[in-house]
Amino acid sequence: MSDIVIEVNHLSKQYRLGQIGTGSMAHDINRWWYRVRGKEDPYMKIGEENERTTKGNSEYVWALQEVDFKVEHGKVLGIIGRNGAGKSTLLKILSRTTAPTKGNVKIKGRVASLLEVGTGFHPELTGRENIFLNGAILGMTKNEIKHKFDDIVSFAGVERYVDTPVKRYSSGMYVRLAFSVAAHLEPEILIVDEVLAVGDAEFQKKCLGKMKDVSSNDGRTILFVSHNMTAIKNLCDSVLYMRNGRVAEMGPTNQVINNYLSHYVNSSLRQVFEDPTEAPGNELVKVKRIEVCPRLDNELSPITVNTQVDIEFEFWNYIENKTINLSLHLYTIAQECVFNVGTPALKLSKGLHKGICRIPANLLNDGIYSVSMMVVADRSSVMYHYEHAVSFEVQENRDASGWHGKWPGFVRPMLDFTLE
Repeated sequence: MSDIVIEVNHLSKQYRLGQIGTGSMAHDINRWWYRVRGKEDPYMKIGEENERTTKGNSEYVWALQEVDFKVEHGKVLGIIGRNGAGKSTLLKILSRTTAPTKGNVKIKGRVASLLEVGTGFHPELTGRENIFLNGAILGMTKNEIKHKFDDIVSFAGVERYVDTPVKRYSSGMYVRLAFSVAAHLEPEILIVDEVLAVGDAEFQKKCLGKMKDVSSNDGRTILFVSHNMTAIKNLCDSVLYMRNGRVAEMGPTNQVINNYLSHYVNSSLRQVFEDPTEAPGNELVKVKRIEVCPRLDNELSPITVNTQVDIEFEFWNYIENKTINLSLHLYTIAQECVFNVGTPALKLSKGLHKGICRIPANLLNDGIYSVSMMVVADRSSVMYHYEHAVSFEVQENRDASGWHGKWPGFVRPMLDFTLE
């Protein structure tokens, strides 16, 4: 019989919007009154799915609803889903940093988690002191921690700052040390959220290699949340796909990833937000519109490899005279980047700005693509990254090409190519 180390049964988590804690005194008394009479909590019967793009009618939302799954010893489970799907809430419950509203979790073994920058370390303590503190929390002796200490510091690349309080670390240094501690101090279960996106590309590669090593060689169980489908494919034995707080699918990695990407890639050619308070973004910039506009004679016709596709966008800039450029990233269904193209850097006034990126006909191969939008200040600082904002499918035009096979590659440009 397989060794199950994580078992999640009927797990649900409810939040009351705008409230901290369990709710008002009136609600608590009402809950108590129902409980002493042997009746179900009345607030378990209300609430809506955590759909962030709609206003909703209830002050209660379900971040998780009836989540069930099991993880075997030594396996790597990838957890995917769009922002707001419930991934981070699930990991917080598994890490015991928040309690479920309903359901239960059974875990065998010590758990180390890396959920977000700022958790797990005491800001006033040095890097050295935090390493020993985390080891003690995991139940390790001082000698065991000393044996691992040099490897931890070397992997994180913070030798010079190990005796500096971590509150003075950059976010990248913090994450590097936090991951190194979690990976080297030998927990039976390692939980890693998408916080690794803070690190640079080289360190992300090191982290993925280390996770693969501790899973295959040391037999540790890993739960890994990421929007990077290539990393998920390379690392994970199976994938859990979350949608609106529920398990949409769990199964083989490639199958689940393809179903996930097909679902959201086919969902929208257009995202429009007329009200800035509802628009994606932050205090620096907000996105009003991003839209895929194929140049077709008949709007009901499909996009083919012979179609010009324009990506139109509008955004509100809230910083006066800021040097800004905007870039668009085009991804395949497998999350492989086809290209990254950017506008020139310009000083922009406050207010609404718009632009257009033209993808010429006879450039893209047939397939499903998504577009991410990034607004960058001073050529280096990311103001806002709108991931997988819109998507579209490019179909083969077999009548025009006369070819009935599958063209390899991401692009298929029509070049000046002669034969004599």
